[in-house]
Amino acid sequence: MTEKDMGMPEKLTKPYNPKETEGRIYDLWEKSGYFNPDNLPAFDGTAGRFTKPFSVVLPPPNVTGTLHLGHALEDSLQDAIVRYKRMRGYKTLWVPGTDHAAIATQSKVEKILEKEGRSRHDLGRGEFLKRVEKFARESHGTIVGQIKRMGASLDWSREAFTLDEGRSEAVKEAFKLMREAGLIYQGNRIVNWDPKGQTVISDDEIIYKEEVSPFYYMQYGPFVIGTVRPETKFGDKYVVINPNDPRYNDYKHGQKIDLEWINGPITATVIHDPEQNMEFGSGAMTITPWHDAHDFELAEKFGLEKEQVIDEFSKLLPIAGEFAGMKIAEARVKIIEKLKEKGLLVKIDEKYVHNVPTAERTGGLIEPQIKLQWFVAVNKPIEDRGGKTLKDLMREPVESGAIKIIPEHEEKKYFNWINNLRDWCISRQIWYGHKVPVEGESDTLDTWFSSALWSFSTLGWPERTKDMETYHPNSLINPGYEILFFWLARMVMMSQFLLGKVPFRTAYLHGILRDKQGRKFSKSLGNGVDPIEIIDKYGADALRMSLIVGIAPGMDSDFDEQKVMAYKKFANKLWNISRYVISKQEAVAPLQAERSQNNLITKLNELVKDVTLDMDNYKFYLAAEKIYQFTWHEFADKFIEESKDKDDPNTLYTLRFTLCALLRLLHPFMPFVTEEIWGIMHPSEQADGKLLMIEPWPII
Repeated sequence: MTEKDMGMPEKLTKPYNPKETEGRIYDLWEKSGYFNPDNLPAFDGTAGRFTKPFSVVLPPPNVTGTLHLGHALEDSLQDAIVRYKRMRGYKTLWVPGTDHAAIATQSKVEKILEKEGRSRHDLGRGEFLKRVEKFARESHGTIVGQIKRMGASLDWSREAFTLDEGRSEAVKEAFKLMREAGLIYQGNRIVNWDPKGQTVISDDEIIYKEEVSPFYYMQYGPFVIGTVRPETKFGDKYVVINPNDPRYNDYKHGQKIDLEWINGPITATVIHDPEQNMEFGSGAMTITPWHDAHDFELAEKFGLEKEQVIDEFSKLLPIAGEFAGMKIAEARVKIIEKLKEKGLLVKIDEKYVHNVPTAERTGGLIEPQIKLQWFVAVNKPIEDRGGKTLKDLMREPVESGAIKIIPEHEEKKYFNWINNLRDWCISRQIWYGHKVPVEGESDTLDTWFSSALWSFSTLGWPERTKDMETYHPNSLINPGYEILFFWLARMVMMSQFLLGKVPFRTAYLHGILRDKQGRKFSKSLGNGVDPIEIIDKYGADALRMSLIVGIAPGMDSDFDEQKVMAYKKFANKLWNISRYVISKQEAVAPLQAERSQNNLITKLNELVKDVTLDMDNYKFYLAAEKIYQFTWHEFADKFIEESKDKDDPNTLYTLRFTLCALLRLLHPFMPFVTEEIWGIMHPSEQADGKLLMIEPWPII
């Protein structure tokens, strides 16, 4: 007798095929409407089911092309917790969206234009923005397709974009309220200038690259000073020493000293600063207030003059005399030659190791500049908050436990970043993005300004919406740890000030997925693997499991395709287990046996208890591994093998009961294959919309 003759469902007579299954199942989910929490039913009549809210916002991926496997890790983790909470009866909202990523997206399009032999200036602002918007739309379509292929159960009816109309209104309102409170101001301060991108960037958008460079020691009157950047020294007319340095007891604060310098005689002024490091070099240093953040702060502290030496294109200005108009690299060599000729070059350390700041998106060498920009004041007391600063508002919820950061060691980094935070420059000299909402202003806002509003702008703020009332603060945020400062800290800042609430209750920071060489997947390195390639080979369920099992929060991991292959075998194993169990049910009359209390059921109860606890504590990596081990070894290798010659009601009941429980437990991790098997086992219920995705979680 064949399986078909025994009444075996036709689907189960064939091997499991993810390609033929996953698209159909995702369509089934979307048509059900259950991704939208407003549509969640209470089929089982359980009181209170789908009433208590649980909300997550997707960290919005940049519309700069396609997603890579690092995004797949993030999507898998979030979908696992969202599906779990939905099955636990929560009114679960997962908000999708994308980020316009102003600098990154504009840079992408400018590179495309370069290949065409044109620049944005050739097109003009209007035409250029049309090109950028077209690129962003195409990228968005690709990204959404990738996310859906992962099985992400996002509420697409609430999808947002950081540059859409709703977010634009939120940005304008936030800017207005912060400006009225004196927290946003325009001023001349030192900023990170990217000569290649011709814009300001934030401290967090700088990549420091280790470099070995010559370190030059020069005679500056009676002092020896050192630098790797002699080209900045034309404007140096202050020498800073520690008043407690015995080597310089004869030099008083404010004392004038005439000395010979690069282009002739100058008069220098001695500055006493108790914070000056006596152990570094000679203990004396000159300062370049226009081109160094530390020197700028000193100049502000002592009311010193500031003079620009290098322009926005990294060329020396007239103050450099004969070197004016030269690019930095060319000028540096010639300046050293002149210092040597004048007897002012003391020595050169050829192997000085230091970190060189570069722009993350363009790769350009950062040139600090003093420029008129818009800033957020992080140290200004806020009158209606009892004199607290934005820094205070950022610290308090983490200190009090109102926000829990997982893993806990990231809290120390969070506080350290806040302690060292300077006023945030929010204006950018690019064309794509939110315009600074001030009349006559052509600058745009830092992308992170709009992203910082994400937890509540996606729910309708500044309007008082039902979504805001129901789903804010978000229950969980789940980005990678490397974005803690870029995004999470600023979300806390904005929500605390604008709403007087935390933006989220828990921040689960996942690690970074790396390639076989241990490098982070990135578009710039060209090592990004499209998740669709892996899904086409092994299925989304296999990829999801491979990215979750064994990877604790904050822990980096190297992508291993063999691991994906192993979980494809597990999906096949689950399919074969189901075929066996269903064949046993079809071979006998409907079961009437009471729930048995055999050894397997006892172990299953223990599994449910352990996995539920793990999921509640966001230990997905443990939960998935435990379900996998139980399914393969306890259920398949032991119980099923032992049951093959048994057709008694208790055995048959245990087979079906255990399989149904395991399908529920596995669903958050492997949603496609579990939903497919559930539908085969419950065809009439599936036809009525009673899908596995909204089935109750197994009872402990």
